[in-house]
Amino acid sequence: MRAVVQRVIRGRVTVGEETVGQVDKGLVVLLGVGVEDTETDAGYIAEKLAGLRIFEDAEGKLNLSVQDVGGEILVVSQFTLYGDCRKGRRPGFSEAAPPEAANRLYLKVVELLEDMGLRVATGRFQASMLVEIANDGPVTLLLDSRKNF
Repeated sequence: MRAVVQRVIRGRVTVGEETVGQVDKGLVVLLGVGVEDTETDAGYIAEKLAGLRIFEDAEGKLNLSVQDVGGEILVVSQFTLYGDCRKGRRPGFSEAAPPEAANRLYLKVVELLEDMGLRVATGRFQASMLVEIANDGPVTLLLDSRKNF
């Protein structure tokens, strides 16, 4: 499972004219699910997201988590994180999980974050979305559950 994590002052997802998810201070997470991913990967990503110390403390050091600052998380499904651009000019997506499995694990990450007491908003799975991200810092990190095992 791969995640692009951005510390934000606000984030919003719209589908057409409808806002389907939005957050203020917190994180926007673009989440990709791979063909080999399991609930173990979902647990790893959720724990990392909740505990990443990327918010500033009183001394200006990155020492606080999204939980510590009472922040929110916007999780957006992003299968293109598994795009393989090594050959040719068109990315291949054979390493991305099929939609049914991807949606199940995407929702599992959301559920685990909510179980930790976080307010979580989402995009709309398989929809064409407009994602607005007001990156704070900017702070952007990459997580990959497979690099943990």
